[in-house]
Amino acid sequence: MPGYGNSLTRLRVALTVFFALDGFVFAGWVVRIPAIKEQTDASASALGLALLGVSAGGVVTMTLTGRLCRRYGNHRVTVVCAVLLSLSVALPPLTHSTLALGLVLLLFGAAYGGINVAFNSAAVELVTALRRPIMPSFHAAFSLGGMIGAGLGGLVAGSLSPTRHLLLLTVVGLLVTAAAGPTLLRHEPPAPRERERTERGGAPRRLDGRTRWLVIVFGVIAGCTAYGEGALADWGALHLEQDLDASPGAAAAGYSCFALAMTVGRLTGTTLLERLGQTRTVVAGGATAAAGMLLGSLAPSLWAALLGYAVTGLGLANLFPVAVERAGALAGPGGVATASTLGYGGMLLGPPAIGFMADWFTLPAALTSVAVLAAVAAAVGALVGAATGRAAGDRQPRPQGSAADTPASPG
Repeated sequence: MPGYGNSLTRLRVALTVFFALDGFVFAGWVVRIPAIKEQTDASASALGLALLGVSAGGVVTMTLTGRLCRRYGNHRVTVVCAVLLSLSVALPPLTHSTLALGLVLLLFGAAYGGINVAFNSAAVELVTALRRPIMPSFHAAFSLGGMIGAGLGGLVAGSLSPTRHLLLLTVVGLLVTAAAGPTLLRHEPPAPRERERTERGGAPRRLDGRTRWLVIVFGVIAGCTAYGEGALADWGALHLEQDLDASPGAAAAGYSCFALAMTVGRLTGTTLLERLGQTRTVVAGGATAAAGMLLGSLAPSLWAALLGYAVTGLGLANLFPVAVERAGALAGPGGVATASTLGYGGMLLGPPAIGFMADWFTLPAALTSVAVLAAVAAAVGALVGAATGRAAGDRQPRPQGSAADTPASPG
């Protein structure tokens, strides 16, 4: 029906806006961390403990948000969390101690974790309704939002105080939510109705042990991907400067190459998934990232390392979106929450793990762990595809509840 198609298009645009807003706000906060550190007179270790508030709030809320989404709906939870995220980003500059900073970052992390589960769950429903693998496009919007937020944040850092800058982010966030939120609130999610028609009496589908295990497997793939993102964000530039004698500017370009390549990979992800299918995309992406990171960590020249970072970004680009989409297709918001929590855990584990391994061995050797986990993600994806017998038949996502999308046959 034309009207139904237009409704889904409007939903897609609104969700894309929220993904971009999330990346924009988070990146805007990240670029002001040094100024907040100076304001609170925190040591490096004290700041690290305060920043754990973001992680702790995010992980705890991700688990709870799945239940809230089932009760109140993904769209409502997305809008509420967007408001909380926009308001809470203005709080860090108002603190003057690391304890107070850690407490407000708990709230910020809770809003960040909540919106990630909510809009990923909504995106999974839309993917199911459209029957097209568009999940990477949403994550591309997040990446683009982050790049814009970081770029603008760097430009205004010299002229605006952290208080004014982050308050401006609050205003932008609330205005964007006011513009895009009504679209989500007016439109019912498309997928649950289809599931209700296919399930006896409309009762929610109970997950068996195998389905829960598969959700965890997809979460492991997400975690392996996020590990690489976190490691390169925190250690990629240092490797180029310390081990390859790059200038600070050239070293900073390393992560830019990685992030830009990941964005490009996600923008082309739908086409890639339509041609290769989910299983082959995961296997090829993991293998590509493994090869790229081996080059990036062990190459003797700067340009080869930059090329390796870019190849790694292309390889990792679509692993997280595919893993979250498949977990959500199997188990709804609870599956998205599980996969997102494991993925977020991988991002948290990456930087400190690299640091410990760099002390034990060398930083280049430590960075090869990114290649190892990318290869693990590829291997896990191949094993899941072989076990379910859909390595050659998952070119497009099918409606949940259909015979081709039961727990016995995930992508």
